[in-house]
Amino acid sequence: MSTAAKIRRALPFWMSLLLVPIAILGALHGGWTVVLLPIFTWYFFSLLDAFLGLNLDNLDPDGAGDMTWYRSITLVWAPIQFALLFWMIWYVPQAAHLGAAEKIMLFFGVGVITGTIGINYAHELMHQKPKVERWMGDLLLAMVLYSHFRSEHLQVHHRHVATPRDTVTARYNEGFHRFFFRVLPMSLKSAFRAEAAQQARRGHAWTHLSNPFFRYWALQAAMLALALILGGWLGLALFLWQALVAVWQLELTNYVEHYGLTREHLGDGKYEHVRPRHSWNAAHKATNWLLINLQRHSDHHHKPDRRFPLLQNYTEGDAPQLPYGYPIMTIAAMVPPLWRRVMNPRVRAWRKAHYPQITDWQPYNKARNPPPA
Repeated sequence: MSTAAKIRRALPFWMSLLLVPIAILGALHGGWTVVLLPIFTWYFFSLLDAFLGLNLDNLDPDGAGDMTWYRSITLVWAPIQFALLFWMIWYVPQAAHLGAAEKIMLFFGVGVITGTIGINYAHELMHQKPKVERWMGDLLLAMVLYSHFRSEHLQVHHRHVATPRDTVTARYNEGFHRFFFRVLPMSLKSAFRAEAAQQARRGHAWTHLSNPFFRYWALQAAMLALALILGGWLGLALFLWQALVAVWQLELTNYVEHYGLTREHLGDGKYEHVRPRHSWNAAHKATNWLLINLQRHSDHHHKPDRRFPLLQNYTEGDAPQLPYGYPIMTIAAMVPPLWRRVMNPRVRAWRKAHYPQITDWQPYNKARNPPPA
């Protein structure tokens, strides 16, 4: 395959770069342009989905060839996001043409970028073996003060998904707002305990410098200090605001990915192996471009280090499918009665199809089964 053909094949995944000039336009022009970032991120790609439909094709994971042009977008995004974020922290506080409401709305949009794109790319990078990629992931997470996500995701979520030990598996009938305020403290505690246990297995106390939490804290402190230096107290406040929005975006996605899906408890703290049926999937083409195939979530749990273009699509018979892409589903999640109306019948149908032998779902609904041994 020629270089031009390789670029054309990977190019749709580079559409996230369109968000950068939109952010700059909002900062320079103000007014109605400050709302463009969330509108474009949430609705433009969902509108494209309506026209482009589903992508059910799979690349051969053993013969897909050169991944350079796919990898490149995740690698270049970290310096681009860093430059954009801190330029705006320097520029916006001193911009006389921007009112207080415009600045708040503009950095809400920045948080949508750093959450929807930045954390998602960090998720891809931290699963890879090259150190430079893992470091880029750490930098992206530090920009939203959520560095512990790496430890929680790799050491807890992937091991214990769909069991009571996994904080970010949303429980049946649990509204997003309750989920969000449960997850914020619990995921941090879970990540810290996992790293402390890792140090103990190596014969170290948690205070050993190999504990990645020291790197997390140092990177986050550097980001906070830089925001204060460049933008003063207002710049720091705007930095904290975008970080909160970014984390909200991440946890909305976490909420959607596994809502109501549980692994069968086999007794004595043992659970069935993770299967494709334990993640919600969506094959919508444009939002998979935006989210670098995150919606092929079952295959990600099957092969966590598989690069995003090689993630495989599953059929309805193998893995549950969402009616819309993640952007629309996360909007629905913000309205719990609407969410339950859309998703609870699907969860009940999933239970009937895969677990007819389970007659009492209350321990699963409330995460009251014993934690994994």
